[in-house]
Amino acid sequence: MALFSRRSDGVAPLEGVDVVLADLDGVVYAGPGALPHAVESLNRAVDEGRRLGFITNNASRTDASVAAHLSDLGIPTRADDVVTSPQAAMSLLADRIPAGSTVLVVGGEGLVVEVEKAGFVVTRSADDAPAAVVQGFAPEVGWTQLAEAAFALAVPEEEGGIPWIATNTDWTIPQARGIAPGNGTLVSAVHTAVGRLATVAGKPEAPIFHAAVARFGAQKPLFLGDRLDTDIMGAQAAGIDSAIVLTGIDRPKHILAAPSHSRPTYILSDLRELFEPYPVARVKGDTVWVRDAAVRIDGPDVRVVSEGGSDVDLLRAASKAIWDTDRQIFGFRVPERLYEDRF
Repeated sequence: MALFSRRSDGVAPLEGVDVVLADLDGVVYAGPGALPHAVESLNRAVDEGRRLGFITNNASRTDASVAAHLSDLGIPTRADDVVTSPQAAMSLLADRIPAGSTVLVVGGEGLVVEVEKAGFVVTRSADDAPAAVVQGFAPEVGWTQLAEAAFALAVPEEEGGIPWIATNTDWTIPQARGIAPGNGTLVSAVHTAVGRLATVAGKPEAPIFHAAVARFGAQKPLFLGDRLDTDIMGAQAAGIDSAIVLTGIDRPKHILAAPSHSRPTYILSDLRELFEPYPVARVKGDTVWVRDAAVRIDGPDVRVVSEGGSDVDLLRAASKAIWDTDRQIFGFRVPERLYEDRF
């Protein structure tokens, strides 16, 4: 998926889009509060005739509680507007264990509710001989729950052990006070204890995106995310255009280093830029220009030719210049100006 394709030639990212699919943490809110410009921008998209849906890896809350939170922030939302990683996890479980089986749940209410809605029996103890373990993020998850998962998963699946489904493996989660450990950190703790890998249900796996496209009847969706390794990678795997917004986890240094399978269609400072004409990248000789910002690759050096009048345009130019070489970022000397965080 190219960053500067003909489809973005001078038109706004939302041009022709019928369904906007948005991540939540780091895109719409951080902790309980909305991020700047998110609410008004998403409501404007709806006012202009687009459907709005949400895809979240956060398994700590139910779809109904997420919808209530969004509605309280000023984005009218129903529970069926929210596609969650626990819902994706239930689809995987249904294919792997008998209906009505007992499932060891490591997580909070959002995961428990989906397990019960799917007709499974919830347990918190490995002593209840669960048919599977499903693990998702919740702030209250601690050593006791992780230990029970390890006890239940002691035997590898290929040797007769039970399946292990993780709702997601996000390493971090943005909170109002800063960046905190995410479900990937907790999954890694169990992995370290048992030497097994979990099957991942949510982003960056494509099925959760396909489920959202089908639920909302999207013909030309655009996905909004703040992480390359889950949001953008997953959208690309599902064949969906994507925009990374610099209000969450990943910063300029991550974008410059993005591997080919995790590169967004658009780079945005905030969601207001969804409605603004997206600049065309112009390659003149060995220099990439985005408006009046310009970057040149000179052997191992990335050189700023012109800073221009916009930090995000400079980042767009530098990203294209680096990405077009098909070389890894560690093969370059990158000036501090390009990866300092002014967003």
